[in-house]
Amino acid sequence: MSTPTATRLQAADASVTVVSNTVFVTDWARRYFGPWWNAYTIDTDSNCPAPLVVADVNQPAYADLATLIDACPHQEVTYAKARTLLARDRAGTITAISPEEGLAYRSEPEAGRLTITGLTAEPVALAAARIAREMIRATLLRDGWTLLHASAVARDGKTLLTFGSKGAGKTTTALLLASRGLHLLANDRVFIRPDGDGLQVLPWPSAAAIGLGLLDALGLYDIVRDRLKAGEQLHPTQHQDVTDALLAGRREPLWEAGGKREKKVQVFPDQFTSWFGMTLATGGTAAGLLFPRIDPAASPALIEDDRTLSEQDFMSGATEDRYPDIFALAHGIDGGGSERARATVADHLAQLPHHPVVLGHDANANADFLSKLADSI
Repeated sequence: MSTPTATRLQAADASVTVVSNTVFVTDWARRYFGPWWNAYTIDTDSNCPAPLVVADVNQPAYADLATLIDACPHQEVTYAKARTLLARDRAGTITAISPEEGLAYRSEPEAGRLTITGLTAEPVALAAARIAREMIRATLLRDGWTLLHASAVARDGKTLLTFGSKGAGKTTTALLLASRGLHLLANDRVFIRPDGDGLQVLPWPSAAAIGLGLLDALGLYDIVRDRLKAGEQLHPTQHQDVTDALLAGRREPLWEAGGKREKKVQVFPDQFTSWFGMTLATGGTAAGLLFPRIDPAASPALIEDDRTLSEQDFMSGATEDRYPDIFALAHGIDGGGSERARATVADHLAQLPHHPVVLGHDANANADFLSKLADSI
């Protein structure tokens, strides 16, 4: 049997340990979270502290849990877009199996321990990272943090938050500013909490989804294509159609059936630095709010708009349907934090400068304008 390895993850006062006999699993957690959170190897000779994720490639253990699920009353749910069979015993232990992924879970919420067993290494690593992040989230939410649906960049600790519905330009704004020397703190969501008279901001580590057209407009398309042709890989959640399009040199957007959702490039956090030369931020204090919209015919400019924060700018249980809390990790707290925390954050944000802007399709002009605006804030 392999020697167990452990990666400790920490964000603010929240922490979780990922332990595995498969070094690929703990290496994955360290790579995935390290650029934005504190991630480091710890000794496994002593007992690893809870919260704890134990994740291994173990075919007999997987088969045992699959047999247990078959023998018990269970329900069928969707978790991480996969069909999942779920059972709970009288002691509160939750057992689940995802047959298509070859993954089995055993959650002991009171002990702060979740065990993952699977048939192959990559799905186990993906699941362990997902569960570890959910455990960090649960602790932060209990400590008064909440989650905003926003991108963020920082300079000297001062953070600009960008809000908007899908397609408004959150990712565009963040990456343009990161290309001009600001530090990328988040692509799509951030943790935020009042701290004294200000608002402390933390990253939410995840693969960043970037459309092929935006990648091209930002001047990053050829970098990604050359890296793929050299044998490097993007995040495995990326659809194969996107990889095929990149390798073939196709730059037009790809759409799922029905044309409502774009298939996008999925970039690892560390690839922003190693591929694109961008610097990542590990935290900051909120200093201003941007509300962009895209108009292909427009020149970038400040505009008159009464747009301000609304409930849709906060992540909540209703927006987190991809990862419902089937393993009782949040202990009843909404996935976006308490109503009181959201209200307090909204009050603080309302006092910061608000800047509605319009962006055109000239990436350099957009970047020049946003960089000057960031300097003024």
